[in-house]
Amino acid sequence: MAKERKVIIIGAGASGLVAAIAAKRAGAYVILLDKNSRVGKKILATGNGRCNITNRYMDISKYHGKHPRFVYGAFSAFGQEYTLEFFEKLGIYFREEEGGRMFPASFQASSVLDVLRYEIENLGVETVCDAEAVDIRHEGQFEIELRDGRKLKSDRVIICTGGKAGPEFGSDGSGFLLSKKFGHSIIEPFPALVQLKLNAKFLKAIQGVKFDGNVELVVDKKVIKREDGEILFTDYGISGPPVFQLSRKAGELIRDGKRVFIKVVLVDYISEDGLRSVLLKRYEEGNKKPVSLSFVGLINKRLIPVVLREAGISDMNKPVASLTTHEKDNILHILKDWRFEVSGTNPWASAQVTAGGVNTEEINPKTMESKIVPGLYFAGEVIDIDGDCGGYNLQWAWSSGLAAGYNSAL
Repeated sequence: MAKERKVIIIGAGASGLVAAIAAKRAGAYVILLDKNSRVGKKILATGNGRCNITNRYMDISKYHGKHPRFVYGAFSAFGQEYTLEFFEKLGIYFREEEGGRMFPASFQASSVLDVLRYEIENLGVETVCDAEAVDIRHEGQFEIELRDGRKLKSDRVIICTGGKAGPEFGSDGSGFLLSKKFGHSIIEPFPALVQLKLNAKFLKAIQGVKFDGNVELVVDKKVIKREDGEILFTDYGISGPPVFQLSRKAGELIRDGKRVFIKVVLVDYISEDGLRSVLLKRYEEGNKKPVSLSFVGLINKRLIPVVLREAGISDMNKPVASLTTHEKDNILHILKDWRFEVSGTNPWASAQVTAGGVNTEEINPKTMESKIVPGLYFAGEVIDIDGDCGGYNLQWAWSSGLAAGYNSAL
């Protein structure tokens, strides 16, 4: 009879929990370590508390890193269909929203965490909380040293510590330090799915203004990426789902020394020619109105004085009839192509996910095992893979965690 593998999993987030389930089901003795007082806390914050478990439409274009195709290894055995079946057997019923986003029917992230916690307890996984791994060695067996001085030994280790996003949940980059001890290289991490900081003096005047429009990422006068949806101006810059989708690429380009600009289309529901006609009609019919009042009902009132100043109009009360052709062209241009230089991203505490991580070239894509140290595995956000909004990051956590857990037990 084959010897029962002893597997220690460091980190009990999404990938760590499913890794523990997969390893235990495959016959291993499993110890799940977490530095928090309870396992799975970060899951509660996913999908704005609703837990966007996966997406119906998996696509490689939704994943990023030095080698995005790395995801195919785990997806081939533990992909989206496997994920749906896995959670259905645990008791989760799914509801689908726009764009293929899949949620538990309860729309509660706590439902997902509850069934995962029940399963690890039901299977007999040993959980050790308030346990922070500070050192790891490998001499025949793995030896993990905890902050309190305890030392644990195992045949296999899975690092599921997450990245640096969400430090309030214990994600502090410790997994990168542990990985380096075995010679693994780290693709320098940076915040992704995060708000962008802008160079603009008037942001406090428009903070809190929210509207539906579109944003484009522009570098060297070329549009790199475009997103539509609800946009929010803040006192530091700009936020909203479309901005989050652009933030990963923006951060990467800034780190590469590029000047990055955001193009905001305030009025995206009318073509430029159509908007020109609308404006000319408003100017003609309300030529005695103060220029500031002429735009009420077209754009958010708080944007009007800022837009006019950006168009070179200092007197907000002058009559519309006195607008020059140049000023009218400037207004039209700002409404359809308002550009801001991006100065950076918000810090780790604001980010939903980590870009960068353990180099995928040093990991077996099918088993998640280290190519440098046999018996060492990785899963989830600690690896140099990150996804767009919409369930793609959790799908990576489930797939990589299941792959690492299953293969670690063999």
